[in-house]
Amino acid sequence: MLLCIDCGNTNTVFAVWDGTGFRATFRTTTEHQRTADQYFVWFSTLMKHKGIEVDIGEVIISSTVPRVVFNLRLLCANYFDTRPYVVGKPDCLLPVAPRVDDGTIVGPDRLVNTAGAFDRHGGDIIVVDFGTATTFDVVAHDGAYVGGVIAPGVNLSLEALHMAAAALPHVDITKPQKVIGTNTVTCMQVGVFWGYVGLIHEITDRIKGEYDRPMRIVGTGGLAPLFATGDVLFDLIEDDLTMHGLTVIYRFNKENQ
Repeated sequence: MLLCIDCGNTNTVFAVWDGTGFRATFRTTTEHQRTADQYFVWFSTLMKHKGIEVDIGEVIISSTVPRVVFNLRLLCANYFDTRPYVVGKPDCLLPVAPRVDDGTIVGPDRLVNTAGAFDRHGGDIIVVDFGTATTFDVVAHDGAYVGGVIAPGVNLSLEALHMAAAALPHVDITKPQKVIGTNTVTCMQVGVFWGYVGLIHEITDRIKGEYDRPMRIVGTGGLAPLFATGDVLFDLIEDDLTMHGLTVIYRFNKENQ
């Protein structure tokens, strides 16, 4: 079986692919101090709880946190006897090379989302990913990543608001029942929710205008369904786009190496 690992700034996701579908998906916080042994104990315990044998033959990793990759490589070597594919490294091929400014390093998560979106839906797509940052990835007609936008993430914005203003509390993100808030919590929720609805509308409209051809918008990430309730923001919502993209890149490497 193939183990897909997506390591983001906040969470790390392990998903087990059997060639036809994901057998199990596990999520943990991202911590660069976590050792290979700790990863294995956590992963193997959850696999046994699900009644799945730990039979990992190959691994592919996407990580926006470079410091964790070393221990993930050790995990693969010590417990799975394999050398992982690491998206963004020269020995991990991409179906289509990104077309960006010379010297630009594109985040592995954006490359993976691009591959997943193109495989499922073809090109001329904007992928809006709600993570620690809110990213907009432009996928060309041939599947190339050709640029995009990076904005602060929703929860990051709420945390910054709380940290910078002593009188403002922690709040959960939700869709407010009305726009004019009559208490502090509602005022903050209105500002963040409808502020991000406006941000998504404006940025995607401007991308479409600059790209100058019809485009579809794919939302992904944990908050995509919530923001889809606020307005018609997305043509499609994909909850496993990143993991699917990892399987696409893995398959491409197996077929071309």
